[in-house]
Amino acid sequence: MPEKATVERARQDLGRGKAPSTAAGEFVREEIEHVRRGKHGARSPQQAIAIGLSKARRSGVPLKPPARGKASSSTRKNAERDYRRGQVAGQKARKKSSPAREAALKREPRSTVSHKALSQQARRAARRRKMQGQRAA
Repeated sequence: MPEKATVERARQDLGRGKAPSTAAGEFVREEIEHVRRGKHGARSPQQAIAIGLSKARRSGVPLKPPARGKASSSTRKNAERDYRRGQVAGQKARKKSSPAREAALKREPRSTVSHKALSQQARRAARRRKMQGQRAA
């Protein structure tokens, strides 16, 4: 379950008219901090980002699932499920993850969200976007 401060910051972002992806960034930031502090680990920076986006969708951030072709079908289905769950009024995000899931994440490495790893991930993503723009042109 996301921290109250994270949910509040995301609500403020949305209230100021910022994009849903900006509000979702708060949840991703929280997730990266959790991995760094050892609350749990992640196998890659992408996994930490995906967990944060899932939390954001479940908390009601109107972040649409990825378009067809942008992600695998299972990823898209999970994102659609999280999005629907977050859009239902009055339904709260689960407070607690299953013990097995928490234990599995705790066994994962912490180094995956180091500054270096996140920097490399950002560069790869930017390079991918650049190539897509060139293909479109």
